Amino acid sequence: MQAERVLAGLDPEQRAVAEAVQGPVCVLAGAGTGKTRAITHRIAYATLTGVMAPQRVLAVTFTTRAAGELRGRLRRLGAPGVQARTFHAAALRQLSYFWPRVVGGEPPKIIESKISLVADAARACRLAFGRTELRDIAAEIEWAKVTQNRPEDYAGAVATAARKMPADVVDVARVYAMYEQLRRERNLLDFEGMLELTAAVLTEHREVAEQVREQYRHFVVDEFQDVNPLQKMLLDVWLGDRDDLCVVGDPNQTIYSFTGASPRYLLDFTRDHPDAKVVKLVRDYRSTPQVVRLANGVISQARGDAARRHRLELVAQRADGPDPVFNEYDDEIAEADDVARRARKLIEEGVPAREIAVLYRINAQSEAYESALAAAGVPYVLRGAERFFERPEVREAVVRLRGAARAGADAETDGTGLIQTVRHVLSGAGFTDRPPEGSGAVRARWESLAALAQLAEDIAADDPRAGLPQFVAELEERAAAQHAPPLEGVTLASLHAAKGLEWDAVFLAGLVEGTLPIIYAETPEQVEEERRLLYVGVTRAREHLSLSWALSRSPGGARRRKPSRFLDGLTPKTMTPTPARADRAKRRAGKGPQPCRVCGRPLTAAIERKLGRCEDCPAELNEELLLALKDWRAGIAADQRIPAYVVFTDATLQAIAERTPENLEELATIPGVGKVKLDRYAEAVLSLCAGER
Repeated sequence: MQAERVLAGLDPEQRAVAEAVQGPVCVLAGAGTGKTRAITHRIAYATLTGVMAPQRVLAVTFTTRAAGELRGRLRRLGAPGVQARTFHAAALRQLSYFWPRVVGGEPPKIIESKISLVADAARACRLAFGRTELRDIAAEIEWAKVTQNRPEDYAGAVATAARKMPADVVDVARVYAMYEQLRRERNLLDFEGMLELTAAVLTEHREVAEQVREQYRHFVVDEFQDVNPLQKMLLDVWLGDRDDLCVVGDPNQTIYSFTGASPRYLLDFTRDHPDAKVVKLVRDYRSTPQVVRLANGVISQARGDAARRHRLELVAQRADGPDPVFNEYDDEIAEADDVARRARKLIEEGVPAREIAVLYRINAQSEAYESALAAAGVPYVLRGAERFFERPEVREAVVRLRGAARAGADAETDGTGLIQTVRHVLSGAGFTDRPPEGSGAVRARWESLAALAQLAEDIAADDPRAGLPQFVAELEERAAAQHAPPLEGVTLASLHAAKGLEWDAVFLAGLVEGTLPIIYAETPEQVEEERRLLYVGVTRAREHLSLSWALSRSPGGARRRKPSRFLDGLTPKTMTPTPARADRAKRRAGKGPQPCRVCGRPLTAAIERKLGRCEDCPAELNEELLLALKDWRAGIAADQRIPAYVVFTDATLQAIAERTPENLEELATIPGVGKVKLDRYAEAVLSLCAGER
């Protein structure tokens, strides 16, 4: 009966995956089609029916976060003994276990980052590189190693792959050779060497291979389109002559070829395993029909082997939502400002900040959005910054929660007990119900603690009986997997970093030729990978989706840029300017950026444009009015139970206190005071400006 309950609620294709309990199985799963649900239910069903023993299953993923999510789902489905690990974690575990027996002596130290050793190698070769170049050379060494190219083969492999080099190819090859020499001399092992050495140990020591194959008889590999030659070699060694293998992937989401990943293992799976069962998952449960229609439109224009052999057309399962929005701007500053304004509007309308993302092609594009969001008073989180569980305030909070759990600090639970207990413990670390004013370290600390408090609410909603010990256990498992709870802020991330994630609202920004596709994409294969990046970006959105581009880089610059070719045939026939763009056009008549109202200098910084003047230009500030405005704002925020910045940002209040508007028209000219704010707050603000209390 428990096994049958595992199958309940699956759609026909997901159920076909779950019931295919013996390999080989190939699951072609489109974005948002429930692939994790399908494979976890497959494993649980197989273990509950006795086809597989839980301890004999190895599920392989590409990130510790994904592995942690797999383990959590399997535990809840009644299959807690299944091993779910990354390739590197599984290899390190096996290598550490067998090292004393087959090698002996001091085991090598694992290199977390190659950059310092690459720098030493460059110096030994009498070459000088900056940190950016060193990082790029380290990436080249990783590519060479995963594609099994030695230093002496590197130059030829680069020419064949048509790779863009960070330095002279001969110099990179010399650094690569010296890197390997220093690594051996210092008894160090990088992640690629870890996989290679594990495969070598299993190949050269038959008794070790037999023991590993006895331990793991059933394999599941997620994101199979991202497997590289080195990982495939290790997987083949693990399998031996068996074929009890289930692979899951989406050729439309192959976006890591530059790192050595190859979709051919997924595309050729049925050639390697002619008797494989193939199941396609195409029912999209994530996105609205409008988003799905655009995603299908993007990928329908794809060319090449992946598109020809395994085209997946998604079928939307959700109710209708708003149409995707396409916006064109004069310059990148205008684009960032309007994205920030619209993100704030979504937050005011009830979309949580953590359910909004701004995605771009390269990390350098984030700066404009950081500035614009900060000026608009919108909290944001940079994906790829410091690891959540390594933050001092998070470590302190976990220690406090662990101690409280040991002391039996659980409240009587009726579904709210866990929430109250966690908030009480976190208050000792500085957590308050209301966020602090402003930004910076204090705000960042509060947001970290708020994420833990929100996680307690999420867990209590899933299981009202959960107590503090269960919450602490969840935290420790998440810390081990680096599976951070979502922070309360708009996510800023590159398209590559966004893969595997999803949000209610997504802004795809900077969609111009030369950026997407990137200027370095020259071959047809490279251009197609850039198209798949846009597809990945579109399919991150559940409901709200915005695509935008700017015609020039800077305010007042020549408007020579063109929208990405990938948007051809997808944008509306006619496009009207956004309100913000139309307002700017009237204000400055298309003649350059907004001028300072004091000295006339063009304003480019977001905070300056909000104030309407240079930061160092003199301005009369009515300090009494500013204090009154802040007191009024605090009262409104408390009454409405919203952050103060949602009412008005500090910069907007300062601009009001400097200009002291006397009527609606004057108040409406202040950046940050839109129609919604005028309707809600104009009467009160104008009364304060007139000296009334």
